[in-house]
Amino acid sequence: MFRFFKAQASSLMASAADFSVTFATVKLFGLWYLAGSITGTIVGGIINFYINRNWVFNANTKALKWQVLKYILVWLGNLALVTTGVYLLTNFYHLNYMRSKVLVSIIVGISYNYIMQKQFIFSVK
Repeated sequence: MFRFFKAQASSLMASAADFSVTFATVKLFGLWYLAGSITGTIVGGIINFYINRNWVFNANTKALKWQVLKYILVWLGNLALVTTGVYLLTNFYHLNYMRSKVLVSIIVGISYNYIMQKQFIFSVK
């Protein structure tokens, strides 16, 4: 159970970077909200991998190459889910893009990311 809470702390740190980058790319650089969301998801994913590998799952002695490849596969699923969810909630339900991103990120983080990282990427027994 402690590992789950560590994973949630890691997710919060990565999400803070993700949301900051998303907001900055849209408001400061004028990018379309979906491009900003994708950019933020990339930054958050890199931070999340590093923290999870070294702190949450203590998997830094295992082969980095295979973890990165597995992470990319899972992360592409995450990217597709988050991007689709943000688009649908923003365009069809008229939620603010940041609210959409927060809501979708929470759902995907709990129902998909943690499980895939624990069972597939970092294989904690």
